[in-house]
Amino acid sequence: MDKQTITIYDVAREAGVSMATVSRVVNGNPNVKPTTRKKVLEVIDRLDYRPNAVARGLASKKTTTVGVIIPDVTNLYFSSLARGIDDIATMYKYNIILANSDKNEEKEVQVLNTLLAKQVDGVIFMGNKITDELRAEFSRSRTPVVLAGTVDPDEQVGSVNIDYEKATEEATTMLIDNGHKKVAFISESHEEPINGVYRLNGYKHALEKAAFPYEEELVLQSEYTYKVGEAVYEQLNKAGATAAVVADDELALGVLNAALDRGVNVPEDFEIVTSNNSKLTAMSRPRLTTVEQPLYDIGAVAMRLLTKLMNKEEIEEKTITLPYTIGKKGTTK
Repeated sequence: MDKQTITIYDVAREAGVSMATVSRVVNGNPNVKPTTRKKVLEVIDRLDYRPNAVARGLASKKTTTVGVIIPDVTNLYFSSLARGIDDIATMYKYNIILANSDKNEEKEVQVLNTLLAKQVDGVIFMGNKITDELRAEFSRSRTPVVLAGTVDPDEQVGSVNIDYEKATEEATTMLIDNGHKKVAFISESHEEPINGVYRLNGYKHALEKAAFPYEEELVLQSEYTYKVGEAVYEQLNKAGATAAVVADDELALGVLNAALDRGVNVPEDFEIVTSNNSKLTAMSRPRLTTVEQPLYDIGAVAMRLLTKLMNKEEIEEKTITLPYTIGKKGTTK
């Protein structure tokens, strides 16, 4: 028998039971006699029957698949979150469909609709910001959505993050306390609330507390790539910055190496604090001081929250904030 064409009907016929009984065995329903269950499982094994998740979904309205939208699969921050998502999904027997949105707002909507067309039971979204178009799609679909490492300022969608504002304020204050008068803040676009609202506010609060002026030339918006580190360092040097809080590890590494290539002593003459605690922070020399986000846990908790929403369980808190620390390594005194 060609295993590509094995159906629930074939299993039922071979085992001498009804299709409903096979369905109960496959779905773990306890109302099956142990001897019958054993016989059905032996036939499933022998025929190598694999239940069709989509067909099963049409009957039960559940496909046990979860869509995960990731803005940049090569960024270690997002891939670390995805690892936590995947482990918890496996534990709860959900399959993952991973989709890359390339940080493109139109593609985010397109990818979301593609996942919804595949009848996913839930979606975990990681991205820059929740656009009005995206929010409209979320509410229209009625499919549960959880944000991981992404903030919804309106708190309509469940989310898991750290307190980015407090973390950035703490990192900036640490550099000011180390004697720096000109501390820079570098992130991606300020259109993204994590950067333009939370992190930027934390940076401003630290300056205010120290009675330092806010200087435009010390606040840069940049791509999160290693290769732009050189240009960013040039701008910092020109602005007279002697320290920087950077919102991405790959970019921070680019800035660090650009400084070292110019013979600058780090941390003696220039200090850096990065934000994501990816494994890059341990691989650089000197190692990067970082806001230690629990990356794996952000992904894992987001997936657990999604399982609760999908199963309509009671939820105490939809907006979850996990703890962070600042890990002092080699790029600060």
